[in-house]
Amino acid sequence: MSDETIAIVGAGIVGLAIGREITLRRPGTRVVVLEKEHDVALHQTGHNSGVVHAGIYYAPGSLKSRLCTRGRALLKEYCQERDIAYDECGKLVVAVRADELGRLDDLEKRARENAVPGLRRVDPAGIREIEPHAAGLAALHSPETAITDFPGVARAFAADIAAAGGEVRCGWPVDKIAEYGGRTVIAAGRRTLTADRLIVCAGLQSDRVARLAGDRAEPAIVPFRGEYMRVGPAKAGLVRGMIYPVPDPRYPFLGVHFTRRVTGVVEVGPNAVLATAREGYRRSGLSVRDLAAVAAWPGTWRMARRHWRTGVKEVRGSLSKTRYMAEAQRYVPEIGASDVVRAGAGVRAQALDRDGSLVDDFRIHRMGAVTAIRNAPSPAATSSLAIAEHVLHAIFD
Repeated sequence: MSDETIAIVGAGIVGLAIGREITLRRPGTRVVVLEKEHDVALHQTGHNSGVVHAGIYYAPGSLKSRLCTRGRALLKEYCQERDIAYDECGKLVVAVRADELGRLDDLEKRARENAVPGLRRVDPAGIREIEPHAAGLAALHSPETAITDFPGVARAFAADIAAAGGEVRCGWPVDKIAEYGGRTVIAAGRRTLTADRLIVCAGLQSDRVARLAGDRAEPAIVPFRGEYMRVGPAKAGLVRGMIYPVPDPRYPFLGVHFTRRVTGVVEVGPNAVLATAREGYRRSGLSVRDLAAVAAWPGTWRMARRHWRTGVKEVRGSLSKTRYMAEAQRYVPEIGASDVVRAGAGVRAQALDRDGSLVDDFRIHRMGAVTAIRNAPSPAATSSLAIAEHVLHAIFD
């Protein structure tokens, strides 16, 4: 039993998974999750593609690799127990050009080192057997890559916390964190909460909240908007599961792809365009504060010098539906610009080091009684239950 109070800033899927894990592993602990919005899972959790990853992409031995593998198994079991939609519709990672075959070889080697279940390499006939309307020279098939309802999972985690006697306080925008008498005082305006331990899972605001708690500036969050197209009903049946390109190893983004949602909708995307606001889900969204922070971070300009050509290409695709779909149409030739409409968008909290490096792996900082999740991009939703185990092990074991 424990009589501690543990506060968690951020009611996305990772923060809620950690809160739930505390209630299971440390009965009697008072858990309070603080969220600035009016409900849970309204940012990255509520705007992602719903894909449960199987571990194809991640460097063997990395946190991403280990926690994705563990997290997928835990998440599948949880969804089955709670009757949350979970569909192993499978994924094809497709090479459409000869110069991509070497990268596909490397990806296959990595996926096998990560013990991706059921992985197999297929030829053009094998591609058509799995996805009759897809095209390519060769592909990797991951039959246990799945889709789920991540906002629904997050809401279930929040319900678990409440059922165990914890709290999820929405409308609590944390603006000050201070140590007082050996404990941590978290404030939102005039409201305060005093906790024995604090865990920061603030997603798009993770660097700012971590700095309030005394953490260093690096890495900084640079937001990238990912825009989706939705395939019209007449062509949605041409995609059975997921069809992905071979990713460019220089970037943490996976490229525009086709994904079937648990609702039956088929989406194309996302791309990756530098956003003009951290919560800029619309192209018209603009935050002078956020843009100034991006411009002031030294890593931004070093990143831009290395990758400006790719950035220009992404912007062109963002502005033109025809350009956007020209990339996607290489994988499913029968779905073009006239077959899709613009859909929603998400914003990825991309951590960027001072030297301009795009941070790929999960990054977690510990500062005494404060633990800050500084980088938790995809597959963080897949890995959320395993991230929770990892964080609690680091804090208490």
